[in-house]
Amino acid sequence: MTRRFAKTRFDATAAIFTGATAASTLLILGILATILLYLFWRGGSQISWQFVTGGTETDMFDPSKAGILPMIIGTAARVLLMTLFVIPIGVTTAVYLTEYARTTAPLTRFIRGAVNNLAGVPSIVFGLFGVGFFISFLGGSIDGLTGTSEPRWGKPALLWASMTLAVMTLPVVIVATEEALKAIAPGLREASLALGATKLETIWKIVVPNALPGILTGAILAISRAAGEVAPILFTGAAYFLKDTPKALNDQFMDLAYHVYVLSTQSPNVDLTRPILFGTVVVLLALTFSLNLVAVLVRAKIRRQMRAAH
Repeated sequence: MTRRFAKTRFDATAAIFTGATAASTLLILGILATILLYLFWRGGSQISWQFVTGGTETDMFDPSKAGILPMIIGTAARVLLMTLFVIPIGVTTAVYLTEYARTTAPLTRFIRGAVNNLAGVPSIVFGLFGVGFFISFLGGSIDGLTGTSEPRWGKPALLWASMTLAVMTLPVVIVATEEALKAIAPGLREASLALGATKLETIWKIVVPNALPGILTGAILAISRAAGEVAPILFTGAAYFLKDTPKALNDQFMDLAYHVYVLSTQSPNVDLTRPILFGTVVVLLALTFSLNLVAVLVRAKIRRQMRAAH
């Protein structure tokens, strides 16, 4: 019996859109590659063991003596602290909106509107908010209760900068967690409830563990945004120059992103310090990629364990 196969008709519209999509993707990758290559070309010569592990004891504007270890420690500390603050609050809020809140309730609409508006606030506004609320109100209140003569908490500090960044990245974590929770099959919830588990046990032991990859995606996005921000930490914790790294939560800190700003605007000789500027940018990108890589590896491990369990 002879089978006749119809000829596949060429779809010009689909081909055009496919080509345009591929071209857009290649364009984005090309722009990213160009930026990275340019930065490594300009700043790669400055990268050395002394530059990465050195401090600011001598001269932070001299390419042969400058070190950025205090900036690396300060940046890593404030990003990790921010993550510790934003993940529990963001996940809890997303769980409430997804699992408990009624969609049409006024409170639910108010919370979603607040989250959406928070996502559109400029970063400098978060910095001013951090000064007014965290430093003046919270820090000042703590100093008032402890009766200290000099401000210990009512001043720029690592803690306040991290909390300001946590408020700024909160919408990212909430939205990513909500999408991860909504992607969980309703059958898992129904099966758990049918076996006698309470709603809280179902959420804690079934829903949230299965949504962990999506939650970690939100953490990755939050880290990526916060690592390079300067405006929120400009008034809340970053210092122009310090000899030591922060020893306590109420200490100020030096920061890679803020150091780039200093080198760009307040350097006594911009041409002389340009290698330090590009070298600092390269280290900042490497640190951001490293923090993201850790989260990506943890997410991949969790996904492998979930596939093996099923």
